[in-house]
Amino acid sequence: MPRIHFTSALSRFFPGLAEESCKGLTVREVVDEIEIKYPGIKDFILDEEGKLRKHVNIFVGEKVIHDRDKLSDSLSTDSEVLIFQALSGG
Repeated sequence: MPRIHFTSALSRFFPGLAEESCKGLTVREVVDEIEIKYPGIKDFILDEEGKLRKHVNIFVGEKVIHDRDKLSDSLSTDSEVLIFQALSGG
């Protein structure tokens, strides 16, 4: 199963957030799956249209995903996925 990792920025809002194994084999399926365990996390990752937010990146292995709109990038059972929410401001 793909293994999902999160940056610490998201744990401020979801204190129990931890690495997860998910059954999903696309980025969209994984995001939907983690929303069930951490209700509301999808709002931090996706905008109102269901697209990846401007300051969020998702990496599969060492490569950023290609499809920021539909999140259709495929995952394999041994994929390492990092959901990265950048911080902004000064």
